[in-house]
Amino acid sequence: MSLFSKLFGGGASKSEPKGAEPEDHAGFLIYVEPIREGGSYRIGARIEKFIDGELKSHMMIRADTVASQEEAAQISLQKAKSFIDQMGDGVFG
Repeated sequence: MSLFSKLFGGGASKSEPKGAEPEDHAGFLIYVEPIREGGSYRIGARIEKFIDGELKSHMMIRADTVASQEEAAQISLQKAKSFIDQMGDGVFG
């Protein structure tokens, strides 16, 4: 299986397969998960963090769409990092 297939899930509706390695940012885990919609990809990422021993999770979905799966993944990661930087633990609030 190619690197891109592993990263972007090969024809699945979400770009990243379950079990893929998340990106750590400021103690949060970011799972890049752009959503395929027709011929484009919606920006999306799952953000997780353990707080007081409990795993908190937030699905960040944006209205932005792009044609390229790779571009959607890059933008999803950038937007998730910005969201975390702005909101901190309020991401789950």
